[in-house]
Amino acid sequence: MEIIGSGLLDPALWLAIGGGLGIGLLIGLERERNPAAKAGVRTFALVSLLGTLVALLGAHVDTAWLLPAGLLAVTGMLIVAYARVAPEEDPGTTTVAAAGVAYLLGALAGLGEATLAAALAIVVTALLYFKPELEGWSSALKREEQVSLLQFLVITFIVLPLLPDRGYGPYGVLNPREIWLMVVLIAGVGVASYMALRVTGERHGTLLTGLLGGLVSSTATTALYARRSSESPAMSQVALVVVSLANLVVLVRVAVLALVVAPDILTRLLPVLGAALAAGVAAAAFLLWRAERGAQLALPPARNPAEIGMALRFGALYAVVLLAAAWLQDLIGSRGLYVATALSGVADVDPGVLSALNLYGAGRIEPATAVAAIAIALFANTLFKLSVLAWFSRRLALRALLPFGAALAGGAGGLLLVLG
Repeated sequence: MEIIGSGLLDPALWLAIGGGLGIGLLIGLERERNPAAKAGVRTFALVSLLGTLVALLGAHVDTAWLLPAGLLAVTGMLIVAYARVAPEEDPGTTTVAAAGVAYLLGALAGLGEATLAAALAIVVTALLYFKPELEGWSSALKREEQVSLLQFLVITFIVLPLLPDRGYGPYGVLNPREIWLMVVLIAGVGVASYMALRVTGERHGTLLTGLLGGLVSSTATTALYARRSSESPAMSQVALVVVSLANLVVLVRVAVLALVVAPDILTRLLPVLGAALAAGVAAAAFLLWRAERGAQLALPPARNPAEIGMALRFGALYAVVLLAAAWLQDLIGSRGLYVATALSGVADVDPGVLSALNLYGAGRIEPATAVAAIAIALFANTLFKLSVLAWFSRRLALRALLPFGAALAGGAGGLLLVLG
């Protein structure tokens, strides 16, 4: 893109120059607060502006050597400046790297991508500014958590691109890349939830535990706190609030999955999820109002759901549900999908929901059928969690009938409205 030859009154030219200058000022403001840095606001503004001008001139004279030559000059000058510091002082590696990035972002603005360059400059500034928080978070990670994070990166950026993107098996419903994409999606949500749960700990109490527990696994959260409810009356009250909130978070999670996998279905799915959520929130708010204020919750240890073994088990379960749903649908029509999603919803709501969403996205089922199948998976999972509560504590199960029943009734009403 040749901006410089289009005239001094061209807005694109001044947008590129202004973007390059602004990028340097932004990053330089952060470096200015570091007393050990040999470059501040003015230096970074000049470096970024230099990158913009070099990009403009390089495009005008049609040569590719100006840009790398300018980068070498900038980094070389900063390296020489830091070479004179005493051995015990900051060697300035971060500042040199930041200057190189500022130069390249300025060049990116000069090439006509000022918006992208500005967005990246904000990310760079945040990385520089939050150095203590990032270092503390990195030091706090245990070895098994680092391994789990690496596993998630492997299944996302190495395994996923290598898988074929075509259907296999009966009915052609087994697409390896789509199946693995669901594994990555669920693992990513699990990693984020687990890390947030570990960082926040007990400080935010019962409410946050219920919300994050629903993101990690509402079924596991229900079983865990149902077992702990017998420890004391206070813990019984805490368990009731936690499992109620975790059950509601599942509705939000299903909406997010639908938005990612099949956004077209949201107009029909939201009445069901919204009605269930509204009724459940009203009942949960009543429980929170009655709960003992200030109750602190000792969080149980949570297993990171991004471990490769769990990811593979989820992928296998998802593939089986997808195949069973297609077979049953071919055998007995839409009722087969309902049976498959109900069976999968007993253990985990995600495989049935994702199967219905992908079948709808592939044009194999109607929107009303997909919404009904998702609702059945949610209903089956809710009833199963009620049975888990009853197994450990009948009293807790009876008390949980209010929020669980309200969500079921609201969802049933919304489903009747959609199918009506």
